[in-house]
Amino acid sequence: MKHEQVAEKVHRSALRLLRRLRKADETLNISTARLSALSVLVFIGPQTVGTLARIEQVAQPTMTSLTQGLISQGLVRAKSDQDDRRVRRLEATAKGKKLLYRGRKNRIEMLASMMGKLPASDIKVLNRAATLIDQLLTETTVLEMD
Repeated sequence: MKHEQVAEKVHRSALRLLRRLRKADETLNISTARLSALSVLVFIGPQTVGTLARIEQVAQPTMTSLTQGLISQGLVRAKSDQDDRRVRRLEATAKGKKLLYRGRKNRIEMLASMMGKLPASDIKVLNRAATLIDQLLTETTVLEMD
């Protein structure tokens, strides 16, 4: 099988998986875009709006709008940078972290439930595939930073 054919299957499966897991997020009452930005702040740490926009690959005005919504929901707060008071950093609040972890738990439970129908041998294959995909993404991220 050619690389392009496997890439096509992985791409299609990734999109279908993300769409399916989004169903678990419906109870959170937050948009996918806001949830994605919040996850960066929880897992990577405080960021400026500009840096967050680059990470999320959106325009800065778009990110400003997204983060204003997160702030109004009490999920994020803006704080002045300790070294440069002109710089404002966004950080997740306890409420934001709790919401994000609840969503993550919901998605993992949904996926685990789907996987529960598979034999142990297929679970091992999925585990290996996930490891390989993580390795590919890690290598790509390192190359992009150089």
